[in-house]
Amino acid sequence: MKTIDELLAEGVAGKRVFVRADLNVPLDGTTITDDGRIRAVLPTIKALAGAGARVVVASHLGRPKGAPDPAFSLAPAAARLGELLGADVAFATDTVGESATATVGGLADGGVAVLENLRFNAGETSKDDAERGAFADRLAALADVYVGDGFGAVHRKHASVFDLPARLPHAAGYLIATEVGVLKKLTSEVQRPYVVVLGGAKVSDKLAVIGELLGKADRLLIGGGMAYTFLYAKGYEVGISLLQKDQVEVVKEYMKRAEDSGVELVLPVDVLVSTEFPDLKTKAPADFEVVDADKIPSTKEGLDIGPRTRELYASKIADAETVFWNGPLGVFEHPDYAGGTAAVAQALVDSSAYTVVGGGDSAAAVRILGFDENAFGHISTGGGASLEYLEGKTLPGLAALED
Repeated sequence: MKTIDELLAEGVAGKRVFVRADLNVPLDGTTITDDGRIRAVLPTIKALAGAGARVVVASHLGRPKGAPDPAFSLAPAAARLGELLGADVAFATDTVGESATATVGGLADGGVAVLENLRFNAGETSKDDAERGAFADRLAALADVYVGDGFGAVHRKHASVFDLPARLPHAAGYLIATEVGVLKKLTSEVQRPYVVVLGGAKVSDKLAVIGELLGKADRLLIGGGMAYTFLYAKGYEVGISLLQKDQVEVVKEYMKRAEDSGVELVLPVDVLVSTEFPDLKTKAPADFEVVDADKIPSTKEGLDIGPRTRELYASKIADAETVFWNGPLGVFEHPDYAGGTAAVAQALVDSSAYTVVGGGDSAAAVRILGFDENAFGHISTGGGASLEYLEGKTLPGLAALED
């Protein structure tokens, strides 16, 4: 895989360099609530612009249905990128149309432009190779060189991720190089004890990675909504908590595999429960109680791990040499149910281990809860991509960057 440093050594001055970034930031209307993904691509953009390239940044945002939708415009991300760069950033109001052509054509050496949301074009996400290829052809006409640096999208076989690199000289940006290096430390270069903390809503989203980690991790700590399927599989009442009954037999099998292979699989011993899901907009005080994990009332829902579980999980992390964490431990968006997620984050901060926060909601939680990002070994920009890499899958966006 060619690196951006090799590309820069060859010279990029005056060349149009297409940077596939991941600017898929969370928005409250037009206000960005977490700009971590924009900041993550800054080193690549700065290096290219500083070397005189004409930088064309492209990304998706959200899930528009193959047509323009103002709710998913990249305009706020482009404005924030300009603020972070301390320079004007041009914005094209389309992706491959008149505005894109004019905007890219107007770039001076060292200039930066952002194209509108790639997913406003049906060809970006099409499962039809010809349709996707046709869109990639139009994108290729805007550039001389391709740099892949949108790690959060490399597990997608999309036009700008998979097809476009085949049409242009290509290299991996700094972010992708960093992310791949980190993932190697979680797979082929692991320091032990290796502890994995998995949270999030649905156990079905994590089963494949759990299956793979049963042969690699020393401990698996389970939390979030997915924990209740595990508790149910143990024969516990889980009330109205999130439960995937169709996954119970698979979970039982995985619990048996963990026991047989000597992997310590740790579940909550107490939880915060309530009859109502909290109001995440007003964040009004919640009415909850703490109960043992095997005593959840039939009318209540588990919304966070309890204080004894927080202490337990911290103790299981304390002697680790490597920790990977993906998924919040509760409804962290509400202050009354953020304690479990905060406790795990603090345990990672306090640990001397190499710690990786696996993107997505976990990365957002770390920032929202006020933790210093530099206190962690690495905060990934791609939760889904990280998980698929750990599952042993071939990621289309990485394969496309190989020579």
